[in-house]
Amino acid sequence: MSPHPLALHPLRFTPEEIREVVALYASNPDYWRAAGEYDRDDIQAAQVEADLRREVAVEGGEVFLARSGEGRLVGVVCLLRRHPKDGLPWIGLLMVDGRARRTGIGRRLVGLVEDRFRAEGRSGLRLAVLENNPDALAFWKSLGWHEIDRRQDLAHDRPCIVMHKHLA
Repeated sequence: MSPHPLALHPLRFTPEEIREVVALYASNPDYWRAAGEYDRDDIQAAQVEADLRREVAVEGGEVFLARSGEGRLVGVVCLLRRHPKDGLPWIGLLMVDGRARRTGIGRRLVGLVEDRFRAEGRSGLRLAVLENNPDALAFWKSLGWHEIDRRQDLAHDRPCIVMHKHLA
């Protein structure tokens, strides 16, 4: 067991939570440079809130905040419980506070998500990694995920690597 508890809480969209998510996003400028969704130097709370509300408006869409035992926001996870094409759950975004990178929080968050779907009897889990994000690709591979396809993402037409993990 980790000495530092970590828990997922559904996003409630309070102004304080949105401010925390904006700060977490701002701590990851390299990701936003690669993704192109936000101006990495000027992430706007209204845009973040609107994007996250779109995530939860999709059937089966969920957004969770990962908090440390002290209550500090250390990560954000966007999930889709059942993809309309393959029926599997997908991770849409898993982001750790940039100041906490390489501390094991990302691995622990992935473990929480995998355990959740494994407990539901789900057979596998998928996600897409931007091709221009080799650090993320290496991270997911180190956790036992493997590439199953390459295609453009539907939202922004960016080249992605689709990855899968069997949840035995």
